[in-house]
Amino acid sequence: MFPIKDTIRARRFSIVTWGIILINVLAFLYETSLSPAGLESLISSYGLVPANLSLVNPASWTPLISHMFLHGSWLHLLSNMWTLVIFGDNVEDRLGSGRFLLFYLIGGVAAGLLQVFLGAGPNIPSVGASGAIAAVLGAYFLFFPRAKVLTFVPLIFIWFIQVPAWIYLGFWFGSQLFSGLSALALQSGASAGGIAWWAHIGGFVFGLVMATVFAGRNRFNRPPEAYSPIS
Repeated sequence: MFPIKDTIRARRFSIVTWGIILINVLAFLYETSLSPAGLESLISSYGLVPANLSLVNPASWTPLISHMFLHGSWLHLLSNMWTLVIFGDNVEDRLGSGRFLLFYLIGGVAAGLLQVFLGAGPNIPSVGASGAIAAVLGAYFLFFPRAKVLTFVPLIFIWFIQVPAWIYLGFWFGSQLFSGLSALALQSGASAGGIAWWAHIGGFVFGLVMATVFAGRNRFNRPPEAYSPIS
């Protein structure tokens, strides 16, 4: 299932969400300008490579931040940014822009750490915003369970199905957990298909657990006009 849109209307312009999207797009455009050797050097230096992390060298941990602004392909970038467009504005609206930025970055770090410990091989770089975005999905699951998500389902025929957010996100998390446990059981090192399952799992759990902490008094601030029908 691929999300098309939801029923939540943000009350204000989501400056942090769109700022994150802009930075990711600019970073990827820079990636495309590099030679193959230059791109490999960039990913090795700023992607999250477990073998490069050192307790005696604090600078070696900066990829925990930088890796979430790099992507492996246009499809990787666009799928992540589209998901952030749909779900990020509402979570930013609930948390406030400053808290949302902090939540996003810390969620991405937490996701990256779990991927380091359980998912990736020691010399395999992880890149992408999906761990941080998974934290946003966890927060959305908590804050807006009654929302509806219009999803695209490419089976034998093309289906557009409207489902409750808690079902859509619950199904998504369940699929990540199944895939992550399968990869772990098979001791496949890097996640199958190049997907950082444990970053997704760690980010989502972080979002579930920490969203209300970051929201503070805003966690119950849901205006009656927040929900609108999907047309």
